[in-house]
Amino acid sequence: MAQALALARRGVGLASPNPAVGCVIVKNGRVIGRGCHLYDKKDHAEVIALRRALRRAGRRAWRRVRGATLYVTLEPCCISGRTGPCTRAVIAAGIRRVVAATRDPNPRVSGRGLAELRRAGVEVTSGVLEDEAQQLIEPFARWIRTGLPMVTLKVAMSWDGKIARSRNPRSQNRGSVTWITSPASRAEVHRMRHAADAVLTGIGTMLADNPRLTDRSGLPRRRPLLRVILDSRLRLPLRSKLVRSARGDVLVFTCAHPESPRARELRAAGVELVHLHGKRPRLKEVLRELGRRGMLSVLIEGGAKLNAAALLGGVVDKFTAFIAPEALGRGVHLVAGGVRTLKRIPAYSREERRTFGKDFYLAGYYRDVYRDH
Repeated sequence: MAQALALARRGVGLASPNPAVGCVIVKNGRVIGRGCHLYDKKDHAEVIALRRALRRAGRRAWRRVRGATLYVTLEPCCISGRTGPCTRAVIAAGIRRVVAATRDPNPRVSGRGLAELRRAGVEVTSGVLEDEAQQLIEPFARWIRTGLPMVTLKVAMSWDGKIARSRNPRSQNRGSVTWITSPASRAEVHRMRHAADAVLTGIGTMLADNPRLTDRSGLPRRRPLLRVILDSRLRLPLRSKLVRSARGDVLVFTCAHPESPRARELRAAGVELVHLHGKRPRLKEVLRELGRRGMLSVLIEGGAKLNAAALLGGVVDKFTAFIAPEALGRGVHLVAGGVRTLKRIPAYSREERRTFGKDFYLAGYYRDVYRDH
């Protein structure tokens, strides 16, 4: 199963909007077939592994596969979509035993695929390395159950809770672009961007830092990282790095008039605009639209105001913080309103701790994406 999980991880950035799945087929103690799902190639991991096992066997290939054990990170599907049911292929190949890491979170499949295999006489085991398998497909689980993307809020901060230095001692809302965390932490952030379908920030961060918000992990991805900006009054500069690099991968949610001169200029520069009613874009409405577009995962990289809005608004599924071992003193707090706001934010659970270079990494969940709808 560990090998199957390693194969599944190859699909990160290449399988969405499907889950990343890996499969290994074993007979007589030897691996005879491997496969991982890549969206553009359509076939699921089980079918790829079966075909590779059969292709290598030559004549009477079916004898090589019959009686084998199939290890897969996700319950084989039993419904038709872009491909036929994997359960049918597994049964036809004569697989004796199926070991699945976790059930499919899709309500149309969950448990039914394993039940179908059992009815056909296949021995079934599930729950092997389940936590690792579920973590790999958390965004799919959230999206397939609710139509909403999984939202991860990422912050880089000093140990005294500041996300940027102040440019003006009298202002707590304008930060510098000086790096707080280590190169190792920044490399991990790009791996997080690589695993995400979209990265979201506010106009305040754009005006203060002029970021590109690109995936610079160096890893292949099937579709560009969607860069999403909340900009109620369309203040996004035409000469910003983001606009100058727009190639159909920049989406701005705004409440400004859709036919204003600035709106026309941004569209001409390759920026897509989504007009929302009200004084400012509402996060829940934004996330519904991103889910409708097939965005399974959204990484929020915002400033204090957006962090506070997301945490208080209950839209964050997972919180991650890269904490540098230094104090900034005066600076921009993690959330607008500082300690008073923090006291209003619910506690997270399932805490994870790691280190990246000199930095401390902390993560926690506000929602169980498999059970909380």
